[in-house]
Amino acid sequence: MAYTPRLKEKYNSEIVNNLKGNYKSVMQVPKLVKISLNHGVGNNSTDKKFIDTAQQEMTSIAGQKAIITKSKKDISNFKVRKGMPVGIMVTLRGDKMYEFLDRLVSATLPRVRDFKGVPKKGFDGRGNYTLGIKEHIVFQEIDLDKINKITGMDITIVTDTNSDDEAFILLKEFGMPFSEDGGAKKEAEEAENKRQGELKRAAEEAARAEATEEQIEEEKNLPEEKNGEPVEEEIKETEASTEKNNEDNNEESEETDDSENK
Repeated sequence: MAYTPRLKEKYNSEIVNNLKGNYKSVMQVPKLVKISLNHGVGNNSTDKKFIDTAQQEMTSIAGQKAIITKSKKDISNFKVRKGMPVGIMVTLRGDKMYEFLDRLVSATLPRVRDFKGVPKKGFDGRGNYTLGIKEHIVFQEIDLDKINKITGMDITIVTDTNSDDEAFILLKEFGMPFSEDGGAKKEAEEAENKRQGELKRAAEEAARAEATEEQIEEEKNLPEEKNGEPVEEEIKETEASTEKNNEDNNEESEETDDSENK
């Protein structure tokens, strides 16, 4: 008995039956055409060891030998010459395509750090979906002990439909874990963070204003000074004290005079 990948069998037995009601003919049900994996080498285009390692890793991930893509023309702005390696790629079709998609959905994506689903915005308007992987070590085929540098890659799933909605339904049937509110949730979090920041700034300004008002009230309650002179009450107290001292001095003088006369 010939081997049939699990997702291929699922498509033929379940997915087609689930979607054929939306079309006039069962032949119109969307299907997968190919899956492409691409990895750019960036500034490592002159590092032959890095490129060879990247090619081997891509081959292990895809289960099919990856090829090195080279520049077709000179690009001075990026310091790229014609024939210089610019990336690694592999295109999967048939059984290998279904096998890779099965591993991607069931084993690889759940290993992504803080995974909350893949975004819907990866569709290109023609029924094709592109997903970015930031760390290639999420693939079980990669040996962590032999990794020198963590890299990313793009995975493009090509369908035979030009409708993003139809492609979305198809990938959903294959088990692609789309985030129901990926973009909206991110926007909501950013809006909430912005609102919290505004509330914090408003509270700080209110606290500063209240402190200023308290300082003004305290200054009002302090004894007033005019041109550096004491206020009227202090002047009166000072004058009264001076008069009392003078009276005491006069009394002492009179007593002294009496004693001398005697």
